[in-house]
Amino acid sequence: MKIAVIGGTGLIGSQVVKKLNAAGHEAAPHSQSTGVDIISGQGLDEAVAGADVVVNLTNSPTFDEVSLAFFRTSMDNLLAAAHKGGVGHLVILSIVGVDQVPELDYYRAKTLQEKILVAGPIPYSIVRATQFMDFMDAVLSWTADADTVRLPATPIQPIASKDVAEAVAEVAAGAPLNGIHSIAGPEIFTLDELGRITLSHKGDNRTVVIDPTAGMFAVVKGDVLTDKNAHLAPTRYTDWLS
Repeated sequence: MKIAVIGGTGLIGSQVVKKLNAAGHEAAPHSQSTGVDIISGQGLDEAVAGADVVVNLTNSPTFDEVSLAFFRTSMDNLLAAAHKGGVGHLVILSIVGVDQVPELDYYRAKTLQEKILVAGPIPYSIVRATQFMDFMDAVLSWTADADTVRLPATPIQPIASKDVAEAVAEVAAGAPLNGIHSIAGPEIFTLDELGRITLSHKGDNRTVVIDPTAGMFAVVKGDVLTDKNAHLAPTRYTDWLS
């Protein structure tokens, strides 16, 4: 199949393109660096024209309320271009529990992205993934100082980006789900526990302190960012660290 991967040069997108091409498909990466701007629409019609499938892996440059406008505009533009180009399947990557955390602007924006896709004219698939292992260093940096890292005890089920890419590629190569495929890592940790494991592996002697008010995930209630019924990916966190 001919597959256009919008956001195809990023962390997930580059791996998806590689996996699809290795499987015998004709996958092309598109991004601002290749002349495609999903917000202005520049190059978008050309990028998706003739594609059997379009995978949208673009992301908002910020996590604040500006992300709402990003996802609204980008999805409106992409749906219009894909409909014009005769695309038969549109895939997006979202987040497990995304509709359960309305306190976070970014999660509300991703929920809006899903709703726009579902209401659109093109058969679709939504892949929801748990938190990426690759982002743990950034999470630690948000609430760290020279001696301590403050983290809430939020349950997290981290997944490796390579496993996310594998799932996205599989869904893109299949028939439209017109629904959601959820994927998650094989283990559940509290975020503070994950922080201690990460620092220990790096030989970092800072102390992790449980702080229910610290960082982006402080507003998350319960275990909505985990999903025991999701398809479980194989990579364990300690193996990924190694």
